[in-house]
Amino acid sequence: MADAGESPTGSSGTRVLATGIGSLPGEDFAEAVRVVLGELPDLPHLPELAARGAIAGMVGRTLAVLADLDADLQPAGWRLTGSTGSPGVDQRRARSLLGQDLDTLEELADGTGQFRAGGAFKIQVTGPWTLAASVERPRGDRLLADHGARRELAQALAEGVRHHLNDVRRRLPGAARLIVQLDEPALAAVLAGRVPTASGFGRHRSIHPPEASQALEWVLGAIVEEGGEPWVHSCAPGTPLGLLRGAMREAGTGSAAASGARGLAVDLSQLSAGDHDQLAEALEAGETVALGVVPSLDPDAPLSDKQVTERVLRWLDMVGLDPHEVSLAITPTCGLAGAGEAWSRRAMALARTSATSLSD
Repeated sequence: MADAGESPTGSSGTRVLATGIGSLPGEDFAEAVRVVLGELPDLPHLPELAARGAIAGMVGRTLAVLADLDADLQPAGWRLTGSTGSPGVDQRRARSLLGQDLDTLEELADGTGQFRAGGAFKIQVTGPWTLAASVERPRGDRLLADHGARRELAQALAEGVRHHLNDVRRRLPGAARLIVQLDEPALAAVLAGRVPTASGFGRHRSIHPPEASQALEWVLGAIVEEGGEPWVHSCAPGTPLGLLRGAMREAGTGSAAASGARGLAVDLSQLSAGDHDQLAEALEAGETVALGVVPSLDPDAPLSDKQVTERVLRWLDMVGLDPHEVSLAITPTCGLAGAGEAWSRRAMALARTSATSLSD
């Protein structure tokens, strides 16, 4: 794995990469893998195809890797059932589907040569706070309402991510750089007390930053300890980028290597002035910024790679940085599950050609 300040290419200059956020339209996983490997060869990712049902969506995928906690699927959504060792049928189906998908990835990636040459690969899991805001307790309402349940969930996620990361590494033994992206679109709402209760008439209490930081540290720290590179993604406004970057320090791990997320994936259109400063600081510190600049939904007007590149250059000029001196990735603004299949392929191609232009 490349160190935080090391060029992904191993040279003195830094190559701008292109990658996806995670979700894609359609139900054909093998075809989705082929498209990702073809369109995003420098940093492909494990596709998420939510059109296949709840077991394949962002939350279902993550419950498939969760350690020591069982879940089932109710009409209102996913619910934890405890630590009985008896997962519900839908959680078992989610685990089976993930295993089949990883088998497909292993088979298709083997013939590309990308990982025999020491390539990079990214997987995604739902972060502890978005998961707590999405999954119910056994007795009802979100896990967000229960301090003990929140803690248990984050620790189970950290342990599950360890196993998941090592499973992917076993299947892609030549991948020199394995990135684990935590998806935290609900984090800002969790901290601000904006997550509605089950009744819809109230809001869950806000979570204090030290507790939020500690839960993130457990998961981010597990990724680092297993040799992975932790990123956090959110396309929601108000996401506390400083907290994400400093999660491990604030949680008091005492480790020099524990410095929070090594990568931040954001939607450029949702950033505040303070966010721009945080991202500039991250880049100057040798961390990666995955800048969402390609629309995640079919645009009303044609879009060229030149337009995408110019938007990135304007942003870099605003923050006073050179694309050749920072660790930058170009991405869609968010997941592509809501896009048409033609646009999802086009969006990945635009990210790739823009990244190439920025690297030249």
